[in-house]
Amino acid sequence: MPNARFKDYLHLHFLVFIAGFTAILGKEISAGATAIVWYRMVIAAILMFVYIKIIKLNITVSRKTILKFSAAGVIIALHWITFFESIKQSNVSIALAMFSSGAFFASFIEPIFFKRRILVYEIGFGLIVILGVFLITSSELKYINGIILGLLSALFSTLFAVINGRFIERYNATVISFYEFISGVIFLSLFIHFSGIHFNEQFFKLSQSDWIYIFILASICTAYAFIGAVEVMRHISPFTVILTYNLEPIYGIILALFLFPETEKMSPQFYLGAALIISMVLLDALLKNYKTRKQKKDAN
Repeated sequence: MPNARFKDYLHLHFLVFIAGFTAILGKEISAGATAIVWYRMVIAAILMFVYIKIIKLNITVSRKTILKFSAAGVIIALHWITFFESIKQSNVSIALAMFSSGAFFASFIEPIFFKRRILVYEIGFGLIVILGVFLITSSELKYINGIILGLLSALFSTLFAVINGRFIERYNATVISFYEFISGVIFLSLFIHFSGIHFNEQFFKLSQSDWIYIFILASICTAYAFIGAVEVMRHISPFTVILTYNLEPIYGIILALFLFPETEKMSPQFYLGAALIISMVLLDALLKNYKTRKQKKDAN
């Protein structure tokens, strides 16, 4: 049905909009990055558990598999911490522009995990991404800490995505995420306890607006967004989903400019660098889709 298909595309873009809105929430929440991620993963894990109970999903896996999921959970926790800290050390635009550089890291990480050769055009795209990062860095040196944290966030995000790409071949996506959230909470709880932050009265003393923003972050931007992404892939091709999610930095930066014009207005050189990075991400996805379709056509 055409209407149903249009509705699926609208849903997909709404999910990408939500992903971009995550950065806005990170800027608005006054708590530290580690606390934000701890609350996010605790609430998301609880909501995911409720969802699992409602659909009566079997989450039994081996101990070895749980350990693998746990490692991925630590990586996604590190990604979120560095991402939110990048926003706090700079702004939303810097964090999202650096997050786009994940495609550059993927060109080297994917061949290692999937045992394929590095493609020449990926190296070329990677060099252009480096140029984009250089343009942003040279024009916004005052945000250097945020830039470095943003690059680390992109690295952790790419590593997590590649690892999950292997998991999804064998396991249910909801089961994977549930164990990843649980392991992330355990990891962060230990880190908070031993790092000097501590679970004291101050840690749990948040403003009313912080509680609201954190609940939105954990429920809509995490639990719902994940379940929605899985659902939308039942109706729309994985390539279209991945390509559309590459628009996240664009949505986020536009949102930030609209909501925080005083702090988010950047130099022309920044937007040139960001445009180079995002263009390479989109072009890489298009070329991969063309290559996949050509291989299928040749096989037939």
